[in-house]
Amino acid sequence: MRGFLASSIGVTCAAALALPLTLPAAAAPASAPAPAVQPASGARSASTTAAPDLPGSTQSLPLTPRTRTLGAAPEQGLTRADVHRFSLVGVTWTDPDTELRGQVQVRTRATGTGEWSGWQDIDTHNEDHGADPGTAERDSGHVHGSTAPLWVGDSDGVDVRVRATGAATRTAGGVEEQLPPLPTGLHLELVDPGAAEAPLAGAGATTNRNRTATPRLAATEIPALSKQATERDMVALGAKAQPYIGPRPRIVTRHGWGADEKLREKGFVYTKKVKAAFVHHTATGNNYRCSQAPSVIRGIYRYHVKSSGWRDIGYNFLVDKCGTIYEGRAGGVAKAVMGAHTLGFNTNSMGIAVLGTFGSAKPSSAAVTAIAKLTAWKLGLYGVNPRGKTYLKSGGGNLYRKGKNVRLNVISGHRDGFATECPGRQLYGKLGSARSTSARYQGR
Repeated sequence: MRGFLASSIGVTCAAALALPLTLPAAAAPASAPAPAVQPASGARSASTTAAPDLPGSTQSLPLTPRTRTLGAAPEQGLTRADVHRFSLVGVTWTDPDTELRGQVQVRTRATGTGEWSGWQDIDTHNEDHGADPGTAERDSGHVHGSTAPLWVGDSDGVDVRVRATGAATRTAGGVEEQLPPLPTGLHLELVDPGAAEAPLAGAGATTNRNRTATPRLAATEIPALSKQATERDMVALGAKAQPYIGPRPRIVTRHGWGADEKLREKGFVYTKKVKAAFVHHTATGNNYRCSQAPSVIRGIYRYHVKSSGWRDIGYNFLVDKCGTIYEGRAGGVAKAVMGAHTLGFNTNSMGIAVLGTFGSAKPSSAAVTAIAKLTAWKLGLYGVNPRGKTYLKSGGGNLYRKGKNVRLNVISGHRDGFATECPGRQLYGKLGSARSTSARYQGR
């Protein structure tokens, strides 16, 4: 397996490429130091935007207290009809360890028509995502608390309100502190995902004869292989043939969905293996077309890095409603890249996020099938049975203390590792089917 991973699908500094490439001989352990995360958007100011020559932009606007009657819940908000165009919104605050106990709602004005939407709820429970406590990414000093991002489509006006519904708390040294009703430093983040860079002429699933690569050959997708071809490919790379491995599915690379690689931190952080997959929903809403999925992902990527202060997008893979699979955090789709998806359980696991919100809405069968295909292949690389159980050591969270060995399904929902609604009741209910289908793809 180590030989396979050493020469398996990897990345250049620009993007993940489609065919097996020459990589360093061994993956760095989870404890390997990572480069410091740069400030999410420089100094927090009333409005910040990307340089004109960069794709996309982020406007960070401070919220202000709103007039209220005596006894009403504290509220902050903002109304602006003069902002740059954006398509994704979220709210951030200073301390990532402070919970926002309240309701966040937004309405937006559509570009072109000038029509305002109705009020939409933004999921406030995003503290369950992110890097594990004690890691370089978490302790960089640049991470902010944040809501989930919400996809609203092309807009140029915004109205947001944040209402406290309970006492805010912060846990420090195992002691819970009572804080003001709303976290300090509330900002509205308006994200323009920008247009994807046009694919390079001739870019495709090819590398040169020596299986090395340059950014000029960055591929937009990793092609699917049959089960037999997947097994042959492993053997050709000097890997020990696995008795059960699913066919490699088609995966759209970071270059394919238009990632601006200058946004993320340089370098990669790896763990030893992939023992489990955590399934998420992005809580960005279901009002997107499949053709817009790359834009949604670019928006999430920018929000995770520029607004939340993470080193890269948090998920290892993303899946849209049409069943297309996308590469997430950079570092190589076949490698054990450490993500920031399940607080406390990012080591030796991978995170798969389905674009959408699935509390009451049902996920598409195409999306559930894509989860099964992806896990059959990726878990198969590490000899893992999708229908099995495994143990992961908790890095700390609200369900399990740090250091506890927790027995989990190999394919788990986010809520299995952290007390959260993610991945939504409807998607969580489909995980049993995904496990059985994934095992069948492996030939079990």
